[in-house]
Amino acid sequence: MTDLPFLHIIKESSIKDKRSPLLLMVHGFGSNEEDLFSFSRAIPSEYTIVSIRGPINTPGMGYAWYDIYFDNKGNKTYDIEMAIKSRDLILKCVKGCSIKYNTDITNTTLLGFSQGSILINAVALTYPKNIKNVISMSGGIDPNIITLSKDNLNDLSFYISHGTEDEVLPFNQAKESLNFLNQNNIIYDFETYPVGHGVCPENFKSMLSWLNKKML
Repeated sequence: MTDLPFLHIIKESSIKDKRSPLLLMVHGFGSNEEDLFSFSRAIPSEYTIVSIRGPINTPGMGYAWYDIYFDNKGNKTYDIEMAIKSRDLILKCVKGCSIKYNTDITNTTLLGFSQGSILINAVALTYPKNIKNVISMSGGIDPNIITLSKDNLNDLSFYISHGTEDEVLPFNQAKESLNFLNQNNIIYDFETYPVGHGVCPENFKSMLSWLNKKML
């Protein structure tokens, strides 16, 4: 069987007689694979849920997909090369799941938070053939790590949410980044909540409703 490129945990699908849809979870900077996996109890049982761990250790007990740096003036930079490598390894993970866990390569949903959200947006826009749905929470669009596909992007479905009080990834900055989608005529659902850098119960409930509709 094929090994996946990241350490991961899995909740198996209730479907046993055919390939199941895949929901791949990508955590934020400083977190781990257990974080988003707590959502799995509420997600439809038909999904094979795989939550992956970033390859980089961060201070404390967390992990990341690429390093972030701040200079003495507070300006932020990051390791673009590593971000692109993680982007491509996430695609490899999607393909690996189809072999290792018998998931449907044409029915993949990516769910990401913060840094993970930024990455899954890049995966979908670079490799749309392999992605169906994108749940992007408290993140944004980063053109620096996107090689925009020439394939049809209109088959992608995006659910994007952000807290208006977010100080980690500021709301206005995240909202402006959506211009990339507008400029490329990509349709998306965008919701805001009066919270900081997190997912409130109302946000979670709306996300689940959106996901359930995509299964119909």
